[in-house]
Amino acid sequence: MNVVIIEDEDRTARQLERLLNRYDPTIRVLLQLPSIKKAVDWFSQQQHPPVDLVFMDIHLEDGLAFGIFEQIKFNLPVIFTTAYDEYMLKAFKVNSIDYLLKPVDYEELVAAMEKFKTLRNQPAMPDLNALLAFMQQPQSASYKERFMISIGTRIHSVEVADIAYFYSEEKATFLITKNGQLLPLEFSLDQLSGQLNPAHFFRVNRQFIVARNAIQSIHAYSAGKLKLDLQPASRHEVFVSMSRLSEFKDWLGR
Repeated sequence: MNVVIIEDEDRTARQLERLLNRYDPTIRVLLQLPSIKKAVDWFSQQQHPPVDLVFMDIHLEDGLAFGIFEQIKFNLPVIFTTAYDEYMLKAFKVNSIDYLLKPVDYEELVAAMEKFKTLRNQPAMPDLNALLAFMQQPQSASYKERFMISIGTRIHSVEVADIAYFYSEEKATFLITKNGQLLPLEFSLDQLSGQLNPAHFFRVNRQFIVARNAIQSIHAYSAGKLKLDLQPASRHEVFVSMSRLSEFKDWLGR
């Protein structure tokens, strides 16, 4: 069986590949595609190996994965992966094979693969109209209010309201509190995106999620980029990525 993984986080893609190999060592992951553009380019080629199944993250580095279906004819069965809370997954379950909540659980992967095998002769297309209509509806979402963090024998309770920003570095994730405390997290930024209230937090690039009230100043930079000064100050320069610039401006104006 040939599989393509559309996922912008290498660590998540590697973990998914390990789980697939555990389920069936004969499964061949052809490649990982991190963006809408690269997925559209690859699947638009006249010659590429046959694909039996696609695992697709919803949030990619250049937008929502549904943009792939809007640009090319895509008739392959899809198992979506997402960091959304489980109550949203049930609403999303339309005509795709399945949805898996990140971090992907092995037993849930097995169930999804067995479902795929059952439906293999009748590959299901995602009902994009239903998906997009649901995403545009106001949702009474339940977001994280605190994080419980274990360091050695101590457990730290951190209110989300006290967090200035999150960042990733060398495959690790950290939060910075408003008073400058740095604490490690077991979540990836992709997972955090579905747990934080988007009215207060925004993922400005692949490395940073920032709180609105942590942005001290914004500077115009070369090539239309924006540079952020955060409080507390970050030891890394923080830029708003080009793919998120328009959305970031809209977010600031709300």
